[in-house]
Amino acid sequence: MELILDSAVIAEVEEIAAWGVLDGVTTNPTLIRRSGGDFKRTVQRIAELCSGPISAEVTALDTEGMVAEGRDLKESLPDNVIIKVPCTAEGLAATSILAGEGIDVNMTLVFSVSQALLAAKAGAAYLSPFIGRLDDRGEDGMHLIAEIMQVWNHNPDLTCKVLAASIRSVEHVEASARLGAHAATIPYKVFKQLIEHELTDSGIESFLADWDAVKAEGRN
Repeated sequence: MELILDSAVIAEVEEIAAWGVLDGVTTNPTLIRRSGGDFKRTVQRIAELCSGPISAEVTALDTEGMVAEGRDLKESLPDNVIIKVPCTAEGLAATSILAGEGIDVNMTLVFSVSQALLAAKAGAAYLSPFIGRLDDRGEDGMHLIAEIMQVWNHNPDLTCKVLAASIRSVEHVEASARLGAHAATIPYKVFKQLIEHELTDSGIESFLADWDAVKAEGRN
């Protein structure tokens, strides 16, 4: 499963990229605003730090506007930048046009199996079901991932990658992996938690204590 960072903060991308496990980065207007950076310069720098797909979102809501923005972003930013488009009728049409021109699209704000199927049929390279937002409504976000993957398993012609989004916890990441999601986009805080375990910490403390004892005995 591809591990993708959901962030527009350069320092966060630099840190996770240094681990050697980062497969891509997703951004959106909200993340860009919170980062305080210029949109294109921020995406440009992120694309330099990570060679995987970097999602840059359009802001237009009409097909013509989405296509124009998508073309501009693809022409003005590095090759690994892909275009993030909302799952609407206009977004489907824009995705079909952009995909037909060889421009990869990440269709975002997917909340149902039918939306996922339409995104794939339109030619999206990735589709992003929002787990956490469904959980917020009292629904089971992971159940949506399970349903989508069931459809994908029965239809091998569907090549669009399922990118679990709106991740809120390590459990969301692990469940997405178990269900066979192709990728997960993970907030910085949760990404950091993936490496944490109390037994790892206690094991290191024990090893260091033993090494200190060895040195004290002059056996190093």
